[in-house]
Amino acid sequence: MLRWAVFIIIFSIIDIYAYQAFRTVSKNQWLNILYWVITVFVIGNFVLHYYGFNRRDGFTHSHAYAFGFFIAILIPKMVLLIVMLGEDVCRVPLAIYRYFTEGETAKGNYFPSRRQFISRIALGLAAVPFASILYGIYRGKYNYKVLNYTLHFEDLPEAFDGYRITQISDIHSGSFDNIEKVKYGVDLINEQGSDVVLFTGDFVNNKSDELLPYIEVFSKLKAKDGLFSVLGNHDYGDYVRWESADAKAKNLEDLKKLQKRIGFDLLLNESRYLEKDGQRLALIGVENWGAGGFKKAGDLKKASQHIDKDDFKILMSHDPSHWDQQVVKDDYHYHLTLSGHTHGMQFGIEIPGWFKWSPVKWRYKHWAGIYNDTMGQYINVNRGFGYLAFPGRVGIWPEITVIELKKGVANA
Repeated sequence: MLRWAVFIIIFSIIDIYAYQAFRTVSKNQWLNILYWVITVFVIGNFVLHYYGFNRRDGFTHSHAYAFGFFIAILIPKMVLLIVMLGEDVCRVPLAIYRYFTEGETAKGNYFPSRRQFISRIALGLAAVPFASILYGIYRGKYNYKVLNYTLHFEDLPEAFDGYRITQISDIHSGSFDNIEKVKYGVDLINEQGSDVVLFTGDFVNNKSDELLPYIEVFSKLKAKDGLFSVLGNHDYGDYVRWESADAKAKNLEDLKKLQKRIGFDLLLNESRYLEKDGQRLALIGVENWGAGGFKKAGDLKKASQHIDKDDFKILMSHDPSHWDQQVVKDDYHYHLTLSGHTHGMQFGIEIPGWFKWSPVKWRYKHWAGIYNDTMGQYINVNRGFGYLAFPGRVGIWPEITVIELKKGVANA
């Protein structure tokens, strides 16, 4: 009840201010009625899905769109709230002045009327996030971007000079609603012609059968040296209700089999060697290890027990907090770590090569792109191939990463 009360109070305050801006500009009674019809429908649908239906039984497409359209009206209304509150910084002192100077002549109406041009500005500003969110839902979630990086390492085996890695992450197949767009994304991965494809976790939202409609699509993935994968936090089925522990365990085993059927070599705290012209580099894959309450099934020591300390090492670890907490501190030097998990929050602003921002930066120190430490260890945090919860992307687009390894002086 307390949570309900807080929700109603907060949204009522937001809507009171938002409607003032709308009503000041629109003098049409039917448009004002339409405003409230849409508001009540979207909020009611959101409440029904998030409080009426038990999400522990699974997160459906209808859940996603209920959330998406709620965000589509909430963010613009918050913009209206900020602008209209700003106007009240002027209106409130004027009202106080009129109260003391005009007295009864004001007939109790001390507040000056809302200024139409301020309301127009507010509505214009609010239209930007509204249109962006709708675009993100309609097209942004399949707006795949190929990001290319070249990383130099002095101790890279000469045979791997120019070696190309394609990384994908966070497919979340249960969220997809357009198989043709997914096929396009898979074709785009194959067009890169990389030597190896590495997938860094979260094939599904919760259940292995989410992957079944896309088995044929992802089975078309190909690379000369193979496909390798690790598990992400969503792959374990921890976020839905199961009829028994055995059913949950079977779900995970089924997912492992489906990945094998697609062609992935799933590394469960294991390692492999990629060999070329008599030289090799080590590929290590850990199960999910995440800070802040996420599953910690990853065992870095176990995964690396069969490789040499001096090997050139590529680590696949779903959650970038693992790099912060354990990897960079380890006795072994992990040259390149590949992660995902953050999705870049599916919302932000990026100007390639100059600026990037997302609210997720307040949760994760490393949340999108390439980072390195003082010892020359690198991590790439992939923004994700799919999407989760919010059925779209705004500014942070789905990513296919291509990393070329070069022998030479390390990148600055």
